[in-house]
Amino acid sequence: MADKPAFQHISKDGPARMVNVSEKTATRRAAVAEARVKVGTRVAAALAEEGGLAKGNVLETARLAGIMAAKKTAELIPMCHPLVLDSVEVKAELRKDTVYIRSEIISEGKTGVEMEAMTAAAVAALTVYDMCKSADKGIEVVSVRLLEKSGGKSGHWVREETNSG
Repeated sequence: MADKPAFQHISKDGPARMVNVSEKTATRRAAVAEARVKVGTRVAAALAEEGGLAKGNVLETARLAGIMAAKKTAELIPMCHPLVLDSVEVKAELRKDTVYIRSEIISEGKTGVEMEAMTAAAVAALTVYDMCKSADKGIEVVSVRLLEKSGGKSGHWVREETNSG
């Protein structure tokens, strides 16, 4: 039987808890995440046209929503620490019938920024759905995932297969 994974956000006696980071040393932390939104050929054609959808520039609005979401992660996810983010970059790009969203977060702190990166990507993806749903309800957020993280005790980690394009 394999070793049981350790869940830091669950105390020994069972309740969820916020991890105590008071003894950790602040280091540079970075994370990259992506989300993919399959919009279909009809919506993709409208997105490719200047002003193609009534709600405005979908990709720019999604990008801004992702930035805003990264800054609010601790308000959305119960056990996340509120962090000062030194850099938040979100890019949204249409490739064929899919919108690819990539977020990159950097912070100097005692805990990682993986959740901020994934929250940014997820909210940007949901914004694409929201802005395009009147054109097609079948739009699908097909993935939200961490691609890379660095800093802290666990060091540098990169997803072996990124399949982002």
